[in-house]
Amino acid sequence: MELDPVLLSRIQFAFVVSFHAIFPVFTIGLASYIALLEGLSLKTGNPVWERLSRFWIQVFAVVFGMGVVSGIVMAFQFGTNWSVFSYTTANFLGPVLSYEVITAFFLEAAFLGVLLFGRNKVPQGIHFLSAVMVALGTFISSFWILSANSWMHTPAGVEMQNGLIYVTSWTEAIFNPSLWVRFFHMALASFLTGAFVVCGVSAWYILRKKDTDVHKKALSMSLWLILIAVPAQIYVGHEHGVNSFEHQPMKVAAMEGAWETKTNAPLVLFAIPDQENQRNRFEVAIPGLASLVLTHDFEGEVPGLNEIPREMQPPVAIVFFAFRIMVGIGVIMLFFAIAGLVLRRNGAYARTPWFLNGLKWMAFSPFIAVLAGWFVTEVGRAPWLIYEVMTHSEGITPSLTGGMALFTLIGYIVVYALVFAAGIYYLLRVIASGVMSENDLRESHSHQRAKRPLSAADANWDEEHTS
Repeated sequence: MELDPVLLSRIQFAFVVSFHAIFPVFTIGLASYIALLEGLSLKTGNPVWERLSRFWIQVFAVVFGMGVVSGIVMAFQFGTNWSVFSYTTANFLGPVLSYEVITAFFLEAAFLGVLLFGRNKVPQGIHFLSAVMVALGTFISSFWILSANSWMHTPAGVEMQNGLIYVTSWTEAIFNPSLWVRFFHMALASFLTGAFVVCGVSAWYILRKKDTDVHKKALSMSLWLILIAVPAQIYVGHEHGVNSFEHQPMKVAAMEGAWETKTNAPLVLFAIPDQENQRNRFEVAIPGLASLVLTHDFEGEVPGLNEIPREMQPPVAIVFFAFRIMVGIGVIMLFFAIAGLVLRRNGAYARTPWFLNGLKWMAFSPFIAVLAGWFVTEVGRAPWLIYEVMTHSEGITPSLTGGMALFTLIGYIVVYALVFAAGIYYLLRVIASGVMSENDLRESHSHQRAKRPLSAADANWDEEHTS
């Protein structure tokens, strides 16, 4: 059997992206949480906030390192597997990806050093500033990456000349029609990922009755964020779907399992898509609801997949089920958000075993939801590499063989498995060590604080915390 280099290259890129995506989506949310903790520590002087910040900075450092290592490979794959795509789009994607490095990665790298190693060596205000700048850098980085990726879904501000993409309007290309809704969707996903991980780890400590008072504060903060972010994400997710319906209707048709163009189209709750026969099996649907959700009219028309040739349709089953996994996890998140609010009375949220045990397992749910969402987005675009401009088969490296793609895919799986195992090992060690004790914190301040504070305020801080 001949190996298909296009399919294997797509699987290879999907594997690398899926592995990489779980790290930035966590670090973006966690960086903002650390900045908040540093700000509270600076403002109140309460050692609880610094103890929490120190703990989560250790987690951030490990995850950030894994994200950097796994992300570098993607840039190489553009050249090795998708050279025609890289050459064709270089006039736009080259500068955009360079802007990400210049404006975000350098910013993160510079201030990350201060955040990791500058405590008690620089004024506390500067340390807080470093946390803020690292958090800002993560958002700038995600902006450029999502701009490039969104452009592939909704290309704008460019024209094709002699087989090459030329930019006619940088504003239209960078701020393409799907950028902002996707950016806010990912930002909220990052906040929810950080919040649920903090909730899960805090719940684990509380159940073990270890540093309970400290982790109750972390749990309380995260539950408030979840209560706000989950409904916001549901709204933004809906807007994302409406945006996709406008610009990529066949992707939405795959998400909805819609084979025929209909008015008063039903919302399919469950089915088994049968792409070969262009129909659904065991369908359970609510009449008219898909039209209402997508067009805000019960009689609105929803296009079906049979409007395009079968070979141009995306893999419907993957998109269909991935979308329902993402939505299902969102519903469960909403349940825990409401339950956390109900259990607020008398602090029951930190004493209810089923709730705490549920939060432990919910720490994994955002990663699954994010991966499911990425599968919906990227697989739903197939067979287009650049929507309605270039297909996957047109963007592949001409000299690439199936055997070469398979060999490198196996190599990536082995190497990434080792990286992941090492990262998880160190994360578990960090979590097992717990937060720093108050005694150790005081000793740290007395021995590590800079001998020459940079301001009178720092001198006063030094006297207060070493007396």
